[in-house]
Amino acid sequence: MGKIAFIFPGQGAQYVGMGRDFYEAVPVCREVIDKASEISGVDLKEICFQENEKINITEYTQIAMLAVEAAILKALEEKGIMADAAGGLSLGEYGALIASGAMSMEDAFAVVRKRGIYMQEAVPTGGAMSAVLGAEAALIEEVCEKTEGIVSIANYNCPGQIVITGEAEAVEKASESLKEAGVKRIVPLKVSGPFHSKMLTGAGEKLGEALKDVELSQIRIPYTTNVTAEYVTDSSKIKELLVAQVSSSVRWQQCVETMIADGVDTFVEIGPGKTLAGFMRKINRTVTTLNIQTLEDFEKVTEELKRAE
Repeated sequence: MGKIAFIFPGQGAQYVGMGRDFYEAVPVCREVIDKASEISGVDLKEICFQENEKINITEYTQIAMLAVEAAILKALEEKGIMADAAGGLSLGEYGALIASGAMSMEDAFAVVRKRGIYMQEAVPTGGAMSAVLGAEAALIEEVCEKTEGIVSIANYNCPGQIVITGEAEAVEKASESLKEAGVKRIVPLKVSGPFHSKMLTGAGEKLGEALKDVELSQIRIPYTTNVTAEYVTDSSKIKELLVAQVSSSVRWQQCVETMIADGVDTFVEIGPGKTLAGFMRKINRTVTTLNIQTLEDFEKVTEELKRAE
């Protein structure tokens, strides 16, 4: 086996019941989720385990997702399973930060609680996002640049799946231009705002203020930043990248390619859903992708990784 990377999904993968089996059966997971509840002032047992509408509201989704991801990460580390690299999609980058050792779990919980609130508050009316399927990135970039108004790429998820974001009218105009250029499938997304666009710059600035008091440690394992898709190895760069990330494109495909070029051949997706595993099948089928979202997954994956050592 080559190198292992822990990867963490972002907002949209959440579901009621996520993390419940870990909370009930694994003491360290219970401690992590309780700690996240205490720090955030949010009852995460209610958000994660009981039917509710809050789980899909940004200011609650983000802290709930991170708590579950951090809990599973701690369970892996308790088993002695460590990564050589880490990465996360948007919100998931905070899971990667914890895995890297650069930010404490407690600080990450406090920051992400504020991030969710700032992003929720900053959502302007008249914003939209759409998934563009089966088109080349260069074509989408060109169309966005030529379209009047604010429209840009929010996510480079994988080959054939790119998300555009911005003012609703500009997103609609760009979509029409892409259809005229031969793109067959463009799917408007049911989201609460134009995430990862310039329209969220204010939320990033507020996040920058919240990050001022956070102490960062030396990075133990490199992680990829969504902003540049490169490894971050210098802690002094982290805060400015997290601020930029709120309104920048998420270069997830490129992050994965950076890790593969570094010798990573096993990716462990930590957290709800199988979104990143789905992207991985389109990015590179030669690598191994494992997924841990349930306790049953955890037992199978830890056994497999131990055997491969």
